[in-house]
Amino acid sequence: MDDERSSRRTFLASASIALSTAIAGCSLGAPTDSPEESNTTETAQFSNDPQRPPQQEQIQADSQLSGVYQEVVDSVTAVRMEGGMQGAAAGTAWVYDDDYLVTNEHVVREGSDPFLWFTDIGWRDASIVGTDLYSDLAVLEAENKPEEATPLDLVDEEPPVGTRVAAVGNPFELTGSFTSGVISGRNRTIQIPRTPFSIADGVQTDAALNPGNSGGPLITHDGEVVGVINSGIRGSQANPAENVGFAISAALVREVVPELIEDGTYEHSYLGVGLRDVTPGIIDANDLDGVRWGVYIGEVVSDGPAAGTLRGTQTTERVRGRQVPVGGDVIVRMGDWTIQNRERLSAFLALETTPGDTIEIEVVRDGEREAVDVTVGSRPDPEV
Repeated sequence: MDDERSSRRTFLASASIALSTAIAGCSLGAPTDSPEESNTTETAQFSNDPQRPPQQEQIQADSQLSGVYQEVVDSVTAVRMEGGMQGAAAGTAWVYDDDYLVTNEHVVREGSDPFLWFTDIGWRDASIVGTDLYSDLAVLEAENKPEEATPLDLVDEEPPVGTRVAAVGNPFELTGSFTSGVISGRNRTIQIPRTPFSIADGVQTDAALNPGNSGGPLITHDGEVVGVINSGIRGSQANPAENVGFAISAALVREVVPELIEDGTYEHSYLGVGLRDVTPGIIDANDLDGVRWGVYIGEVVSDGPAAGTLRGTQTTERVRGRQVPVGGDVIVRMGDWTIQNRERLSAFLALETTPGDTIEIEVVRDGEREAVDVTVGSRPDPEV
């Protein structure tokens, strides 16, 4: 595998400077359902026939982006989930290691039978190895994976805002599609629908993301994975959103995916508190002299890990015409991390702790700073 990764980096380093901003590629696109096909009889068994179709002529890369695309596209697949109550579902996956591919949990949730479409190769059968709703990550294992579908590396360190990136995937079942942009934000929290939890350490991008891109890789121009594409914000008719998309960070992928391969599940750290960022109103109502940031605890779950150690809201006070919570602890440090906001707190729990760890938390309580120890638990099972 090291030789394959070295070869990929050498190829990309030799490519010329990019002039284009987006490339769309589609080679032997994945077949989709059509009205004519809907009444055909179902075959009894899907065959993983290794026979290859005639290969299309490869167009020579003449820019850095073209080179990136050609180097990674064989490692990115369309995902088709069948066997669900809502019909077939679609998304994207990419080769992580050996025969294992990574995608989103929400891509595989609604079906029982996954199939993978490899560019220029066709359909391959797959199985679900593990899923985790709280990180929206899932692992599939491919049968008879093509040799050219080699693993994509994760970035060693998260690139800074402004780094050029590209998304490869299957939007609207247009396989092999490629769009580019930049990292436009880091350390975002991505809300998990129908749960009170969010995904920490998210990567924000302005690369075009559409339904079907979910699960695909967001890559640097060196072909390394910055994150797993999760969603794009559509906004509303009154407040439309453009060019705001999110990916699950490489750092979180590195934590979760090995556990999914090994055990099929992943346990997330849990404090059992309701949080809100410190605002000017909270500062004034709670006499937080000298505090200009932090995370306010509004509620402590009665049987949660922080019960009896951390304190939630005791009452409210009216400040500048608004009711503001009073009496809760304000977290300003966890371990050796300064905690400026909820995003920072969530990232610390996700990347620096595991259930059972005891961490030192510095809080401001009744105007005084003090340190308390809390042993983190495991998030309760999702109810969706």
